This record gives sequence, structure tokens and C-alpha cells, in this order.
Amino acid sequence: MAVKARTSLATAIEEVAARDPALAHLVALVGPIGYGPRNADGHFGALVRAIVFQQLAGRAAEAILGRVVAAVGGELSPDALAAAPDEALRAAGLSANKLASLRDLSAKVLDGTLDLTTSSRKSDEEIIASLETVRGIGRWTAEMYLMFELRRLDVWPVDDFGVRQGYGLARGIDPPPTARELLPLEPRPSHRAAPSAAGLRDSARISPGGRLSGAVRNIAIGLASRLPSVVGKDVAAQRTNAAH
Repeated sequence: MAVKARTSLATAIEEVAARDPALAHLVALVGPIGYGPRNADGHFGALVRAIVFQQLAGRAAEAILGRVVAAVGGELSPDALAAAPDEALRAAGLSANKLASLRDLSAKVLDGTLDLTTSSRKSDEEIIASLETVRGIGRWTAEMYLMFELRRLDVWPVDDFGVRQGYGLARGIDPPPTARELLPLEPRPSHRAAPSAAGLRDSARISPGGRLSGAVRNIAIGLASRLPSVVGKDVAAQRTNAAH
């Protein structure tokens, strides 16, 4: 399958802001956003981190990951992880399920079932399908990997609570839309990394509007976690004005 031409994060943000006033407002509220550094242990390290962090608070997950890295000799690689004994990894804090997931990830990379070196030649859906063959990696984890490790912009993670809450805050929707309500906002092929003209036509509670592209997921997270009071006041003001 052909892979779309790459677009910079800054260009994508400018595009969605230009097409959607609500998102332009969020960009102004949150300010410049950018990517954090890529994982020091490459794509494999990013997937190990994703598995370790599942269903854990950040600080606890960081501590466990640090002990896992120490247990494999200081560098995450399929060979090093495969060679580490179960006892050492369990002592690092891994649950039995996460250990099984990491074993499966290492095995599939080592035997070539999962090739992490050819991502640039694969579409988003092809990468998601290959990652979902690994125990413990579902669509959400694969989408986060696409967005933050591979830096793909045209990802629409409707299962992500931050995206749904950010969309609700941006448009004054309470409770936030469900994943099913956001799913129809899949963008048109010609509008990559930009809001779709289609709205949530199947929901009377949600007026037609643009899509939150993967490029501005950080804005949604910022609204959900760092700016609740600012946005709450802003939404309240909009509702008051609308009432008059």
C-alpha cells in the first residue's frame, strides 16, 4: 500500500487551525507544541515502554522500566530481553502478563514476524495490523506508537480518553463524546492532517464539526490535564453567551 507524503507537525497544526476555529482557539490557548525525543532504544524500546506503562501510573511505570533496563544490562534490545531470566524480570516488577507480552514481542522481532525496520514503507493500517499480532498490543497502543514514535500525523485514536475529553472541552460537550460518536469523523483522503468537513451527523447532541487530527492530540491532552480551569471558564462563558 502506498504511504502518503510526510507533513511536518508545524504545518499540520497550521492547517487544522486554519480550517477549524475551535482548534485555532485551542492552539492559541496551549501555545507551541512539539515532539519529545524519540526513545533512546529505538522502536523496540518504545514498544517495551508502551507495554510496561499499560494500566500503571507514570512514576510507578518509570521505576519498573528502569529496573527492567538494569536487568537486561542497561540497553533494551530483543536479544538482551530474550536472554534475561524470568526471575530477574519478575523481580523488576513486571506482572506475569506483561512478561509474556515482552517475551512475545522479543520473539516476533527476532524471528522476523515483526519487522520494525521497514515502517517508512508501510501505511498506518499495515503497521497497526503487524503490531496487533503481539500479545498485549492492541489498536490504542499501536496508534500511540504511530503518533509519538513514528510521528505519523494522520491518526485518529477514538479510543483515547484524552482526545475525547479534549474534543468535549473544545466544543462544550458534556459528557464527552464516545469513541463510537467520534468514529464517523474519519478524515477524507484529500484532507490528511486536517479537520474533516464531516460532522457527527448521527448524534443529536454533537453539532457537525472538524476532526481532532493526530497532530493536535497534545492539545487535547493539555486541555484535559493542564488547562481544565481555563477551558472550563471559557466553555461556561460560551454557554452563557449562547443562552442570550
